[in-house]
Amino acid sequence: MTKISKISLIFENDLFPTAQSMLAELLRREYTFTRNRKIENKIHVCCREQAILLTSILKAKGHSARVRSGFAKYVNIEGKQAGDHWITEYYEESEEKWILVDSDMYFDDETLEEYAIDFNLLDIPRDKFLFGAEAYLGLRNNKYKDEEIYYVSDPITLGLKASIRGLFYDFHSLMNDEIIFLHIPKYIKEKDFELSEEEYQELDKLAELLLEPDKNFDKILEIWNKEPKFRILSGGLN
Repeated sequence: MTKISKISLIFENDLFPTAQSMLAELLRREYTFTRNRKIENKIHVCCREQAILLTSILKAKGHSARVRSGFAKYVNIEGKQAGDHWITEYYEESEEKWILVDSDMYFDDETLEEYAIDFNLLDIPRDKFLFGAEAYLGLRNNKYKDEEIYYVSDPITLGLKASIRGLFYDFHSLMNDEIIFLHIPKYIKEKDFELSEEEYQELDKLAELLLEPDKNFDKILEIWNKEPKFRILSGGLN
């Protein structure tokens, strides 16, 4: 740890938001891909970037894959709250289904036990991960309480506000536009997440479609093309 600056540990994930930028920086620091890379020549990124990198590798090898954003209780050692998390989803043709993979929480047996993870992180059960739309609708319908859903990344956000972030991160990811933590639709940021009931109802419709993104893809794509306010972002580095 003495070989890594504190500033690198905190901020590097925002500097390399794409697979291309991560790979380019790795090669700039040490012109090879090896398991034995020196500590000071590694990049230090979080679950979002690791999900993007794994998804890109799978796509390059001919697999259908996409980044997903949402919330997971298993990232919290006490397992009582669902914290923000990004994972990879790829399509397994032999089983004709999408499979969830967590490339960030790849623990040894001792740590898995400590976090009470009793399932395969390379095939995460659907009930162990809340997609952004599920968290949003769950809060709108009082299935979850505000304190159960949170975003730990800046800005720290709880409850419905956190779920709106997760909803849009997942929406953009499904459109192959994996936005960074600092970005949120401009109209929502300007209102500080205090939306009118009509605006919440717009998000309700989007979230309901995102519950089944493959079945509803044409309708989701139509919203993407016709609702620029969902695409015009505000935030750092923008």
